[in-house]
Amino acid sequence: MGDADALLTLYDADRCPYCARVRIVLAEKELEYEPVYVDLDDRPAWIYEKNAVGRVPVLEDDALVLPESVVIMEYLEERYPEPPLWPADAAERAAGRLLVERFDRLATPYYALRRGDQGARPQLGERLSELDSLLEERPFLTGREFGLADVAYLPWILRARANLAVDLGNYPQLEAWVERVVERPSVAAEVELAGVR
Repeated sequence: MGDADALLTLYDADRCPYCARVRIVLAEKELEYEPVYVDLDDRPAWIYEKNAVGRVPVLEDDALVLPESVVIMEYLEERYPEPPLWPADAAERAAGRLLVERFDRLATPYYALRRGDQGARPQLGERLSELDSLLEERPFLTGREFGLADVAYLPWILRARANLAVDLGNYPQLEAWVERVVERPSVAAEVELAGVR
């Protein structure tokens, strides 16, 4: 693609948790970028030229136009490997990628609850309990260090607590994890931007 000094462009929306993933990775890697804000309530026609389904985030890096937050996170990790956000250990990396692959197990009840389906609350609770159990075994979802699996889940956990009356006190390991990660400048900036403290 372009040279490493080319400025990245992020088609972004403050309230979008998928965009939050990308903003956190960009901040962790201390990458400068130009944000282009998209009104999710009145999407401009041109966003469909960037992403056929009209969703953000979309990252532009020189001639590359890349939609989908997970793909963008992986691209940034490979293109800008320092600091690494996947563990060096292959087994740990695979476990983290498996969590990201299974993210929809959390997203499905989260969005059902957000649409007002209170029947989804127990299922969301089950998913949060699973994450809580994982965090009994290791300090971060990614493994021994903060990384992409943490980034993949964090925006929804913060929004569940702030917007869906999910009491993280019921998930003590998950609550402790949130308190650890919000100390990171990348996450603190996201908490402030999205108002999800």
